[in-house]
Amino acid sequence: MSTTELGPAFFLAVVVILVTCRITAFALRGLGQPPVVGEMVAGVLLGPSLLGLVAPGVEEELFPDALRPVLFVAGQIGLVVFMFQAGYELRADRLRPVARAAGVISAAGMVVPLALGSGLAWAVHRSVDVLPGDAPVPVSCLFVGVALAITAFPMLARIITERGLTGSRFGSISLAAGAVDDAVAWVLLAGVLSLSQGSAGPFAKAVAGTLGLFLMLALVLRAREPVARRLERLAPERALLLVVLTLFLAAWYTDTIGLYAVFGAFSLGVVFPRCAAADRAVGSLAPAGQIVFLPLFFTYSGLNTDFGLLTGPALLLVTAACVAAAVLGKFGACWLAARAVGEERGVALRVGTLMNARGLMQLIAINVGLSAGIVTQRMFSMLVVVALVTTLMATPVLSLWDRRDRTPRPPAADTREPLQELAPKAAETGP
Repeated sequence: MSTTELGPAFFLAVVVILVTCRITAFALRGLGQPPVVGEMVAGVLLGPSLLGLVAPGVEEELFPDALRPVLFVAGQIGLVVFMFQAGYELRADRLRPVARAAGVISAAGMVVPLALGSGLAWAVHRSVDVLPGDAPVPVSCLFVGVALAITAFPMLARIITERGLTGSRFGSISLAAGAVDDAVAWVLLAGVLSLSQGSAGPFAKAVAGTLGLFLMLALVLRAREPVARRLERLAPERALLLVVLTLFLAAWYTDTIGLYAVFGAFSLGVVFPRCAAADRAVGSLAPAGQIVFLPLFFTYSGLNTDFGLLTGPALLLVTAACVAAAVLGKFGACWLAARAVGEERGVALRVGTLMNARGLMQLIAINVGLSAGIVTQRMFSMLVVVALVTTLMATPVLSLWDRRDRTPRPPAADTREPLQELAPKAAETGP
């Protein structure tokens, strides 16, 4: 496909993607699902799982192979902007009071699904063709574990913000634990990729680069007030340009060291100066990033997802086992950990529900694994099912807990009043 042909193909594909995402999001809104869930589902519908199945010629015409790298790069812009906004909206001062609980919950929510996912992949790899033959089996198994251990922090943050739960205890705990989970997951993912290449170089580069990133973030944090004053003196378009340049530089750096662009974008958002000029710049970036570019990433993921590969009882059973391991490992472990540190039952249930959503972050990770040859197309499709199911669960289950708490419970039988009434009589009669 020539450059002159690629332009019109891109514009038509974007129109189809955006219209499909909008229709799907509208259809799912009645079920209480946020727009990002509709975009995830739309991405799958436009891929071989539906459009490629019923009209393969149309799918090939709309999304030719030459167009897919363009969709990937454009989708990365949406991801970077989305993650920067998620980090910018995170207020670290609200997380300090829940740091201990969040640390314990985060650890449980990483270790248990990592073990369950890795163990499951190891247990089935001899009997079911889900792992690539040219990648070390332990590496592929570890990757599946890491994929199940990821929490969809942006999704979690959006649900909490849209429901007005930012100041709630379970909202603060979930935000803190989700942020730690994602940071650890990206480091683990870098380690798995290093193992897949048979060299410690990429892992060492990621660790050293992460230390450098923390140093730069600390410098930005110390200079927040002077930078905020400088931003306020700039014209709005210059402030926006400065934000974009800084954001893309952070994305480039973390991509180079192996932590991927989204981590740099989120980290920068956390430490970025808070001021009116920055608010306006982020507000200007967010609509285009989320409405135009982010859906392109979901479609790119959907083009790599083929549920038609999951045929036969064995593959369907493994897919169901992956979903069960994901829910048990994340929801179950985080709920138990929250109860263990003394959180109330309602708080623990909601924390487990929010931490169980994987959504966007798992899609990013499994796309990395697929491009690196660590997982097969079948396992990729299974993990997409996990991402969809656990993300679709979040909002309805939260609503279920809310309804349960609002439902008046019948008063329990109380025998104390009759005894209290009899007590004075007993006193009057005497011994």
